[in-house]
Amino acid sequence: MTDWRRSPALPQGFAREAKIFIRPVGLLSGDAAEAAVETGAARRLAGGRFAFAACEVLLREPGVITATIAGIDEVAAWADYRTTRLLDNMTAPRAQFAGVAMDSPAIMGVINVTPDSFSDGGDNLEADTAIAQGRAMVEAGAAILDIGGESTRPGSDAVDGAAERARVLPVIQGLAEVGVPLSIDSRRARVMAAALEAGAAVVNDVSALTYDDDALATVAASGAPVVLMHTQGDPKTMQQDPIYDCAPLDVYDYLEGRIEVCAAAGIERRRIAIDPGIGFGKSPLGHNIEILQRLGLLHSLGCPLLLGVSRKSFIGRLAGVEAPKDRFAGSLAAGLAILDQGAQILRVHDVAETKQAVAVWHAMTAPTANTGG
Repeated sequence: MTDWRRSPALPQGFAREAKIFIRPVGLLSGDAAEAAVETGAARRLAGGRFAFAACEVLLREPGVITATIAGIDEVAAWADYRTTRLLDNMTAPRAQFAGVAMDSPAIMGVINVTPDSFSDGGDNLEADTAIAQGRAMVEAGAAILDIGGESTRPGSDAVDGAAERARVLPVIQGLAEVGVPLSIDSRRARVMAAALEAGAAVVNDVSALTYDDDALATVAASGAPVVLMHTQGDPKTMQQDPIYDCAPLDVYDYLEGRIEVCAAAGIERRRIAIDPGIGFGKSPLGHNIEILQRLGLLHSLGCPLLLGVSRKSFIGRLAGVEAPKDRFAGSLAAGLAILDQGAQILRVHDVAETKQAVAVWHAMTAPTANTGG
C-alpha cells in the first residue's frame, strides 16, 4: 500500500527511480487569466482559456507519494529538464483534432448502433434511425460523431467483427456528408479500416490499440487521428475487483506508455487524444473520483483530453439514480466540472442540452471583452 505524504516544500533529494507528476492548480479564467498571463505571473493551459500560477507536484518513489503545492517557476527550476518538459507539454497549444479546434470545448455525440449498450442499447440499432440521430446531433451542436457497433459496457460479450462492420458501415456511409468528422468506436483493425474507407475520420479505441495486433499498424498507415483510452482488463470482467496502486498515476503511466508506442509506430502526438476511461476497470466511487479529481495531471502528456462521463454508473451511485437515462443532471454536472479542469472534448449522449450548458459556461469563463462587456 502506497503511503501519501504532504510536504510544505519540494523535496530536496529523491531516488533516481522516482517519477515526477505535475498538475495545474488554482486555474484562472476570464480577465484574471488574461492579466496573469500578460504580466508573466501565470502560464496558459494547453493554449486555451485557463491559466495557472501553481502546480501540485507528486513525487512517486517506491512505497510513497509526496505531494507539494509550488509556484510554476519554482517547479520549473526544481528538477530541471524533467519538470521543464512536463510544463512545456502542459502549456503547449493543442493542434486541431480531426479539424476541430481544441482551444474551446468540443462536443462528441454518441451513436451506439447496438442492442445492448448500457444506456441506449437498441435505440439506434436500425441504420436509418442512427443516421437521423446523427443528423439531429450535428444540428444540436455536436462537433464530432462517435459511432460504435460493439457494446463494451461492464459484463458485455465480444461481438463478431463481421456483425460489427454490418452495423456501423451503413451509418457511416449515411453520415459521410453531414459536415463534421465521424469517429469509429472499435477495437478491431478490420472494422477501423473499413470505417475509415467508408468516410470515418477518427479511430476511438477503448483498448488504446492493444486488443487487435493489427490495430497499431492500421492506424499508423491511415494517417487518422486516434483516441487512446485506458481500460484495466476486458469489458467482460473489468469491474470485478479492479486494483490500482494509485489510480490517477497508474492511468497516467499507461497512457504515457501508449503514446510512446504510437510514436515509435509513426503516430505523432498531434494525432492523439487521450481518455482516462471512466468506468472501464475502475471502482465507481473510488478510482473514478480519484482520477477525475486529479484529471489535470494528464495535461502534461501534451494531448487533448477526451472524457466520457455521460450517464455513467458513478453518477448513479452518487445521486441514487438507477436508470442511466435519468442521470442527465449528474452527467452535466460532471461534464462542467471536467471542463473546469481544461478538458477539450466531452463525449455525451445528450448533445442539445450539453451544448446549451457549455454555451453558458463559455460566457462565464471568457474575458469580458469577449462577452459584450
